[in-house]
This record gives sequence, C-alpha cells and structure tokens, in this order.
Amino acid sequence: MAVLSMIEAIRGALTSEMERDERMMVLGQDVATLGGVFRATDGLAARFGPERVVDTPLAESSIVGASVGLAASGLVPVAEIQFLGFAHLAFHQIAHQLARLRYRSQGRLGCQVTIRAPFGGGVRALEIHSAQVPGLKIAAPATARDAKGLLLASIRDEDPVLFLEPLRGYRLVKDDVPDGDYTVELGQARVARAGTDVTIVAWSGMVPVAERAAETLAADGVSAEIIDLRTLVPLDVDTIVASVIKTGRAVVVQEGPMTAGFASEVVTSITEEAFYSLEAPVARVTGPDTPYPFAAAVEEYYLPGEARLVGAVRRTLAA
Repeated sequence: MAVLSMIEAIRGALTSEMERDERMMVLGQDVATLGGVFRATDGLAARFGPERVVDTPLAESSIVGASVGLAASGLVPVAEIQFLGFAHLAFHQIAHQLARLRYRSQGRLGCQVTIRAPFGGGVRALEIHSAQVPGLKIAAPATARDAKGLLLASIRDEDPVLFLEPLRGYRLVKDDVPDGDYTVELGQARVARAGTDVTIVAWSGMVPVAERAAETLAADGVSAEIIDLRTLVPLDVDTIVASVIKTGRAVVVQEGPMTAGFASEVVTSITEEAFYSLEAPVARVTGPDTPYPFAAAVEEYYLPGEARLVGAVRRTLAA
C-alpha cells in the first residue's frame, strides 16, 4: 500500500498490465516520445518498445479506428485521447464501429478497447461532457485507488470502455493505492460516506465536492450519505436506490449542463425505483446550459461547488 496521486496510479496500472499481458499496447498522440501530455504514459516506451507504445498522427478518428482493427485482430489496445472534447472528432469510430462491433458481428468479434481521456473543469480549459453511446461502457473514477482498479478492469473487459480521468484530480487527488494486481468491478458504485438524512449522488471530480459539502452539513447536524457511481455505464441503480430508501431524500450533482445531462438519468432511476420512499423531490446541481467557459472569473460560477450543493441539500431537507 502506498499513497499515490491519480496520475501515478494510472501509470502504474498501465505498466503492470503491459507486463502481465503481452497483447496490450498503448497508442495516441505523443504517448511515446513525450509520455503523454499529462505524463500518464511516461517511461512506457523505453520499457516496452516502439511496437507496443505508438505515437499516432493528430487524428482522433485514426486513433480509435486503428484500435478497432487492432482489437479485432486479437490485440488489446489502450488509446489515449488528449482531451475528452477531442473525442467528438472520432464520434463515428466510437459510436458506430467500436460500440457496435460485437452487435454487428452477432457476437463473433469482441472489441477489447479502452479509451482514456481526461475531462472536467477547474483547469481553465474548454471541455465537453457526454455519455450516451449504447454498447460503450463508461468509467469515471474519483480516487487514485479506483483509478488503478477500474483501469485494470476496463483493459481486461471484452467490451469497449471509455475511461474518463478527472483532469484536475491527476495530481491533486492522492490516497492509498494497494500494491500489486487488483481490479474494481465495473458497474459497482461505492458508498463514499455513510449517512441517514439525505443521499448525494456524484461521480469523478464531483465526489470531493460532495465530501466537503457533507462535512459542512455535518456541522449543522445533517448526516449526508455519498454515493460515488464509479461507472456511468453500467449504472449501479441498486446501490443508489438502497441509499435513497434509507434517507428519503436525494441530490444529484454533475459538472455538465443541466439539460439532457447524466444527472437526469440518475434522477429518473430514483423516481422509478424509490418513488414511495421519497419525502421530497429529487434535486439536481449542475452547470448552466451554456458553453463551458475557460476564464477564471467565470469558471468558478459555472462549476458546482460546495456552497451550491449545501444549499440544494438544505432546500431538499426543508421541502
């Protein structure tokens, strides 16, 4: 066990899996020579050679398209997209090839591909948040421990996984990471904090915000339970519902805009499965329906913070 940053945990997972599975390779822009724009792949090229750590052209469609072909031929590619927003340039390859290969081949071909991409606010960079492609699993870790365990599980999964890494948390998030090999199950949420009065559902970079809000609420005698989704697809509805049945109230927080955001899917699941346990309407705390700002003065107003989340919880308790 060691205290590692999230970027160190991710790099460790890539290294150990490449040692374990000779079929695995890493590809993407600057992943070899530079070690990745955020150094997630630093040292891999020297250790495993140019055939397994490959610098690609600046063309996201070719990165994902090549990964589809590599997986179909029996290799295990892990592709890096420098920023999640750039993944839209590979939408056809992700949505219509990668996510549908097993379906279109009637199960004859798997597609063991993991796409790593940093996302999220708080770093003065424009971002796009999206998570709606049937056939594609989506992981979004909040801790370094889960980043390593979920990444190993994603790489070994027979189906494609979009692995979302909170950019702001690469070096700010640090926690105990077990040594050696372990996985965190895709589709299994985590009770990050036990509570009895209200359930806060969050994922990725919003989990630390929820934890700070829970501390503030605790000072006023409010016991908040935090559910860290870990993966958006599959969504662990059972863990969410069990918590809401216990607390009777729920608030869902996400970075992205409100309209058509993933928080709406969580709210719908709660309403369908735990309606008669609710003592108040389920609340959402989100970004506004505007393009994402990069100016420091504006970004702080866009991102959901502790104060906004605490306010939403208090309104829910008063309803």
